[in-house]
Amino acid sequence: MSEKIDLSTNTCPNREQRANGVNIFYGKATELVADARAGKLKHQERAFQQTSGCILNFYLTVRVMTIRDAVMIVHAPVGCSSSALGYRELFKGIRKGLGGMPEDFEFHWLTTNLNERDVVYGAADKLKAAIHEAQDRYNPKAIFIMSSCTSGIIGEDIDGVVADIQPDISATIVPVHCEGTKSRLVQTGYDVFWHAVLKYLVKPPKKKQPDLVNIASMLSYTWQDRMEITRLLGKVGLRVNFIPEFATVEQFEQLSEAAVTAPMCPSYTDYLSRGLEQEHGVPFFLYPSPIGIAHTDEWLRTIAKYTGKEKEVEALIAEEHATWVPQLENIQGEFQSLAPEGDKLDVLGSLGQGRLLTQTPFFNELGVKATAAIVQDFDNLVLDEMDKMIEETGDFDVLINTFQAAEVAHIAKNRAPDIVLSCPFQGSAYKRDKGMTRIHALRGDAREWSTQAGYKGAVAAGNFLLQSTKNKSFQQTMKANTEETYTDWWFKRPNPVYLKEEGA
Repeated sequence: MSEKIDLSTNTCPNREQRANGVNIFYGKATELVADARAGKLKHQERAFQQTSGCILNFYLTVRVMTIRDAVMIVHAPVGCSSSALGYRELFKGIRKGLGGMPEDFEFHWLTTNLNERDVVYGAADKLKAAIHEAQDRYNPKAIFIMSSCTSGIIGEDIDGVVADIQPDISATIVPVHCEGTKSRLVQTGYDVFWHAVLKYLVKPPKKKQPDLVNIASMLSYTWQDRMEITRLLGKVGLRVNFIPEFATVEQFEQLSEAAVTAPMCPSYTDYLSRGLEQEHGVPFFLYPSPIGIAHTDEWLRTIAKYTGKEKEVEALIAEEHATWVPQLENIQGEFQSLAPEGDKLDVLGSLGQGRLLTQTPFFNELGVKATAAIVQDFDNLVLDEMDKMIEETGDFDVLINTFQAAEVAHIAKNRAPDIVLSCPFQGSAYKRDKGMTRIHALRGDAREWSTQAGYKGAVAAGNFLLQSTKNKSFQQTMKANTEETYTDWWFKRPNPVYLKEEGA
């Protein structure tokens, strides 16, 4: 993506426009990359669709509500902020004071509770009242205005409201144009959020901080991962600026002062990274992420190039290898002992676009194989990274699938892998004899065994996968006590994607 990010606009293009994103595909990874480079990928329609992802409710409210000295206003019917309630309970499970979790943290969000009358007559006055209420009640440093399908459909002039009321409000008002109808690709939510952050919150650098590393933390990785990354970089004298979850407004303002922006998830970090480099000269890289031993090595070495910490990082890598590599080798040996002679256990992962790039090489490192992967959606932003990964891992099948449980069940039943890794939001295929576990624990898991990043995470994730091959009581119980959700007709179809016929 070479186009300039235009911060004079209210928001950014969606991923379909910006990067030819799609959310339906089944074929080889090499075919996917070749078609994307040739401009052949196109949107298709499913004849049957179970659900989808909303870039407001599912991808942004749960992150924006965690920003420490800010208030989130959801300009929508009250149900559009419902996911914040569930995640509030999940995040409360993280012990206060654990690895930087603030002792006095509370979640603050309001909703304008749009109704039928507001749809007819508009709700600008309601939004203004909510902004004043947020300012008076919490005295925040920033107020995020989250648009919705409803406010988008009626053409609510949110930016006009902000321009009109900002002189009376001490907090910086940040409009985020994240109406659910904006895009089929949930990753568009990342871009519209970072566009707003770049436009309204990031300040020109007062001074560069050569020991500061920006990392978009993205809590589909866990709290333990934040602690592990902080530990590793701290050992070489570097500080981590984790955003957006649980960050302060000042941390957003200082994004321009960092030495480098490093990835946890390249798809999540892309727009922010490019914007910070374009506007403030902050360098970035998008591959690899610190998942697995080898990629953590490379990730640390790349950060070292931008921070002048080459010697310290090499010493750190040697020290960490001495502790963790023998443990990983033991896990590799156990996987090998479980596999048929001359073969490897097969893992099917339900992954986001970023996890496709991080987990698939990690499976290879563990001594298992991934002959197929399930991905939420896909776009042109990661083609170079895909080339690197395929060179490492070899070719494999890819099912691009946004939260379609029937498709997950189809590919899991027909391929019959030894282990199925299920994203909680993509549907699960529990009626099976072989290993079954989850890719993450709804983002609030603060237990050590949930670690995935860094050297400690490589061993923890390896043991977690290994455990799914040994303790099968969950899938056995589910198999014995649940009916088959789908018919044999569905499982006998040759393709797991049920597409509309042309012209239908």
